[in-house]
Amino acid sequence: MADPFVLRPRGGSARPAGPGAVQMAASMSVDPAFGALAEHLQDEQVTDIFVNGASGLFVDRGDGAEHVPQWRASEREVRELAVALVAAGGRHLDDQSPCVDVRLDSGIRVHAVLAPVSTSGTALSIRVPRVLGADLDALAASGTFSAEQRAWLGGLVAERANILITGGTGTGKTTLLTALLSHVGHAERIVTIEDVAELRPRHPHHISLEARQANLEGAGRIGLAMLVRESLRMRPDRLVVGECRGEEVRELLTALNTGHDGGAGTLHASGLVDVPARMEALGALAGMDATALARQVVSAFTIVLHLQRDADGRRHIAQAGRFALAGDRLGIEEVTPW
Repeated sequence: MADPFVLRPRGGSARPAGPGAVQMAASMSVDPAFGALAEHLQDEQVTDIFVNGASGLFVDRGDGAEHVPQWRASEREVRELAVALVAAGGRHLDDQSPCVDVRLDSGIRVHAVLAPVSTSGTALSIRVPRVLGADLDALAASGTFSAEQRAWLGGLVAERANILITGGTGTGKTTLLTALLSHVGHAERIVTIEDVAELRPRHPHHISLEARQANLEGAGRIGLAMLVRESLRMRPDRLVVGECRGEEVRELLTALNTGHDGGAGTLHASGLVDVPARMEALGALAGMDATALARQVVSAFTIVLHLQRDADGRRHIAQAGRFALAGDRLGIEEVTPW
């Protein structure tokens, strides 16, 4: 680049971790494609980086997005950075494919949207995984749940319960699901299906399937619904969909209702009471009417765990619930099983 990115050292020291903090990455191998953003990737407190075109850089250290005033870059430079990061993950970003989500080998997730789709300039959203070898004990120590809840969660895994984890963005859904899967018996085969592969449980028999975008000719796309169908031929002991967001919910419900116990998935929802409506919306995308969806969901999932992120950055299990029929529609009842 003719005019390189400019970042200046931040004042102050990094916030110390609490005595019960989950183990974080002491160092991270940063892809050269990140350029001047590497400084923030090496900050152990940073979990998210946001580049809003040429107008600003923001980082999240657990207390919300903070502006980095020393940063500057032109729109051309931000676009080149976005293209390079997406290419490093094996996908392409151009005017024909202006919105791309990709996972790099380090586990860092990059989402990019080019201008003019992003009207303020090329937008980058970078999620940095910081938890190493997440397990239930580590999450309990960090305050995600109590010791009593820890024992109950371990029992759910042992009993092969079908679990739906819900919550907003950044509440720790993927981290909790990874921890649960890490406690699955080593004689079992786990198959995970994701739009962008993020689940990395500590398990010796884990197969990860990742969706694929279409090529430049518009062919070759492989969606989540197809991957769920293909996974059923792989004899999974645990079938997991990293995030239900479309028609794949139909295949997942079918699988969980035909003997594939011990499965799991995640779902974006702002509160436990909003989960039935979110499920009905996904069912509609799959061509399922509300009555059929309700009966399938009630018999498919054993428990719903809803996560919340407090103002101080602490992520924890806020509620638990069980699906129930409310007439012919899907409802949910809050429970306290621990």
